[in-house]
Amino acid sequence: MSDGRLFIGNKRYSSWSLRGWLAVHLAKLDVEEVVIPLAGGSTPAIKEATPAGLVPYLEHHGARVWESLSIIEYCSEHAALWPLAPVPRAMARSVAAEMHAGFRELRMAMPMNLGREFPGQRRTPGALADIARIEALWAECLEISGGPYLFGLDISGADIMFAPVVCRFLTWQPELSETSHRYIEQMRGHPLMHRWYEEALAEPEAWQLDKYENPA
Repeated sequence: MSDGRLFIGNKRYSSWSLRGWLAVHLAKLDVEEVVIPLAGGSTPAIKEATPAGLVPYLEHHGARVWESLSIIEYCSEHAALWPLAPVPRAMARSVAAEMHAGFRELRMAMPMNLGREFPGQRRTPGALADIARIEALWAECLEISGGPYLFGLDISGADIMFAPVVCRFLTWQPELSETSHRYIEQMRGHPLMHRWYEEALAEPEAWQLDKYENPA
């Protein structure tokens, strides 16, 4: 019997779910995975199942945890998801928080779709400005840490927060630096990312949404 449940949206589209799912699996929490297909806009089943009406949502040993950053923090009590040293740990949390709160133009212009590629599309001025900031953050973190992940040899909470951006860049293929391409390759090659992609591509076709499959 599992120790709880993790509620997520379908893996093809749900960027926030990817973050919670990665944290839970990196922490090796034994929870049942409950996938609720996104309905486009409001999804009644998600609103009924979760406190904030959003995914991801974690129930574990009596704890009820929602919001990706909160799930990462909870999971960090079970596994080392932040740098051990205070200075890089502070930077990693700042980088993760900036991702959580910002980059709206990128999110709107280039939604996550793991089953399609749209090279060269949706390069709005706002999205390009967000991409420039993300690349600057990645370059700074990798230069300080030496990589291959943002804060060294192991994947961290900051990498978890940027995992959906990696997916977006693979789908929309904006022009990026060599440093960014190396980081994307590192993240995409992680076994958990490989598993997420495999499971996303195996989802029923009935779960697909036209607005993500055929964006204007």
